[in-house]
Amino acid sequence: MLSRIKKDDNVVVISGKDKGKQGVVIKVAPKDGQALVKGIAIMTRHAKAKKSGETSRIVKEEAFISLSKIMPVCKSCKKACRISTKVLDNDNKVRVCHRCHEAF
Repeated sequence: MLSRIKKDDNVVVISGKDKGKQGVVIKVAPKDGQALVKGIAIMTRHAKAKKSGETSRIVKEEAFISLSKIMPVCKSCKKACRISTKVLDNDNKVRVCHRCHEAF
């Protein structure tokens, strides 16, 4: 099975508080249906000092976002697009932009 979104893909958020923002996929969890996108879904976490000499701090980091809320951005037409698959002559499957029919 060919995944719709993979690591290092450029994606755009289509719904939620970060709607319209673009980022690069850091990690994909296909079993959970979620992805970690750089600069999207920033959550604030308070980290307590664990050792003596360490200070407590506020850490801002990315949280997982649902795969249904992001769409890949085509490299050739520079727009968010649906993904379709195409079988090449050597029986390899490739992801193809549904709008301009260019391979990813």
